[in-house]
Amino acid sequence: MKGEDAVGASWTSVAERLIEARRTGVACSAAPLADAVTNEAQAYAVQDAVAQALGDATRDRARHWKGGAPDIHSSPGFAALAERGVKASGHAFDAREFHWIGLEAELAFRVGRDVSAGEAMRLEPDTLGEVFDAMCVSVELCDSRWSEGLRAPPLLRMADAQSHAALVLGPWQPLAARDWANQPCRVTIDRGPVSATKQFVGTHPCGDPRWVLPHWLRHVSAVAGAVSAGSVVTTGSWCGLLMLQAGDAVEAEFVGIGSALLSITR
Repeated sequence: MKGEDAVGASWTSVAERLIEARRTGVACSAAPLADAVTNEAQAYAVQDAVAQALGDATRDRARHWKGGAPDIHSSPGFAALAERGVKASGHAFDAREFHWIGLEAELAFRVGRDVSAGEAMRLEPDTLGEVFDAMCVSVELCDSRWSEGLRAPPLLRMADAQSHAALVLGPWQPLAARDWANQPCRVTIDRGPVSATKQFVGTHPCGDPRWVLPHWLRHVSAVAGAVSAGSVVTTGSWCGLLMLQAGDAVEAEFVGIGSALLSITR
């Protein structure tokens, strides 16, 4: 499998189990593999091996990415996303495709032109307007191929595409300055006769979602040699992880930016 010589052989058993879980739809236990992935390089190697086995884009070819960090003092994590799981606002998902369904309301950013590895090394949050041309509301659906779910070891969750399941993108808007500390986010979950709206203000874990972007540019360019125009990355949840169930209809709105809709069919 790709990367085995560079990062060791122990991670290959993790890749094999995740490939099987993806193909069969049956989650597997992380417990026997708790120590099989010992660093982020191995976790990323598993991501690539799984993507390659399933015919999805590996990190050197991906156009859509998951990104985020728990705070500005932590290393951000990334996952290349399968194009078949990226949907436009309004998409209806079949609940039977998931083990469980978590929701994260985020903002995604789009690269407007090719970015070389050298340029990626020089960019900072205040110069990102030179290469990013648009942003939109995005909703990530989360799931796990580990039966332990979010209780699986962090590196195994990273290896499992950062617990990614699908991505919904709202309409693109021109990149514009925002007061991120006061940016409102609303998530409405319509559950049959009951509808509930949760409100969040300035709750991005890094304060400014753009903090993730230079790190992502460097991650991608280190793997692919450059970042291609049209590439998209999400930047982390403003609402934590909200749980969904069959029958739910969801709207995530960022005031002044837009919204994204999805539903979960029974």
